Amino acid sequence: MKTEKSILLAFILNSLFSVFELFGGIYTGSVAVISDAVHDFGDAVSIGISFVLEKISKRKPDEKYTYGYARYSVIGSIITTFILLFGSIAVILNAVNRILNPAEIKYNGVIVFAVVGVCVNFAAAYFTREGDSLNTKAVNLHMLEDVLGWAVILVGAVVMKFTDFALIDPIVSIGVSAFILVNAVKNLKTVTDLFLEKTPSGTDINEIREHICAIDGVLDVHHIHIRSFDGINNCATMHVVANSDPVRIKAQVRQELLEHGICHATLELENEDESCGEETCSVELITHEHHHHHH
Repeated sequence: MKTEKSILLAFILNSLFSVFELFGGIYTGSVAVISDAVHDFGDAVSIGISFVLEKISKRKPDEKYTYGYARYSVIGSIITTFILLFGSIAVILNAVNRILNPAEIKYNGVIVFAVVGVCVNFAAAYFTREGDSLNTKAVNLHMLEDVLGWAVILVGAVVMKFTDFALIDPIVSIGVSAFILVNAVKNLKTVTDLFLEKTPSGTDINEIREHICAIDGVLDVHHIHIRSFDGINNCATMHVVANSDPVRIKAQVRQELLEHGICHATLELENEDESCGEETCSVELITHEHHHHHH
């Protein structure tokens, strides 16, 4: 619930603010302020999308989504990240254009806007810092970089006021955008890994295999699959070969997996002489068939 409230608040703050700063940018003639307005508006839109998807992602699993709705939140993260990517590239192009064609800037106005900007976005960043979904992280990244962006614009405006060096304005906005770009790409990688069902980072399958095999009565474990729903909650499936009390073994395996951050496990228990019917090694299959022909 906390996550949703904070995202909604950030959305309202950002929407109102981006309209306000667009006028500010036009009035002061600062490309940094205008580009920030565009970027803030993009943020507001993506936060709105995130809010809706975050709400959906809280639903309990049902027949249609047996794994639950957690990944809707991840889609929010993707959209937000793409808006960031395009936003920052647009800002960089805009700034390069301004370096080639310098213009007059009202510094005092920029300073006033930047002070307000830092305050508003700091409030928004403060509200969104709590959530742990990737989605809230993406929203929080938006907020943080807005604070950063305004702080840098503020410093730049003060320096320009005293030196009258107008190039600082576009250089500043390029710096901020580059920072955003790098973070957005990082975020995108995390999200892609989720959709490709990559083993969650920080999960070592070999170590888990060793720990489970060390449990008393477990002879072997194979077909270990570990996936993450949303970057926080992980689930695992595996075949455990055991020759002892299955109830105890299952409880111990689940306990071991919990210690590795896996909150949902589906375990298949097998006897030593039972073939699980899906040998990963095709060489063995060929030799088996060979025997049949000889008989």
